Amino acid sequence: MERLKRKFEKFERALKKFEEAVTSPFFETALSEEFKVEVLTKRFEYLFEALWQFSQVFLRERGIECFSPRSCFEALIKEGIIEEKHESIAFEIIKLRNILVHVYDEESAKEIYKKLKNKDFLEFFLTLKDKFEEYTF
Repeated sequence: MERLKRKFEKFERALKKFEEAVTSPFFETALSEEFKVEVLTKRFEYLFEALWQFSQVFLRERGIECFSPRSCFEALIKEGIIEEKHESIAFEIIKLRNILVHVYDEESAKEIYKKLKNKDFLEFFLTLKDKFEEYTF
């Protein structure tokens, strides 16, 4: 249970950082576009990793093994943790993360940045956090 709690706290910290980058007026006005793209995409990567690592431990506690982000998200959907209305966003997040890991040009990074600024992604992560709190703590 202690490991689960540490993983959740890591996920929470990453979510707060991501939320700050998505919603902060300061972030939007004070930073250059290049810096905003870099910061938000890195915060997204950190959040994604924290989420799927927490999910893996959370599911293992429930007797479910998953060994990849996709299999963890599929299990979370099956368990009702990820709601039906968020299924497409969950898989879009996996897709964006996989693309982002291999992005080497600025234009592709900017396109991903624009998608990440969409409030639907933040809503997905916040809803998931609330669901995990209901089931775990």
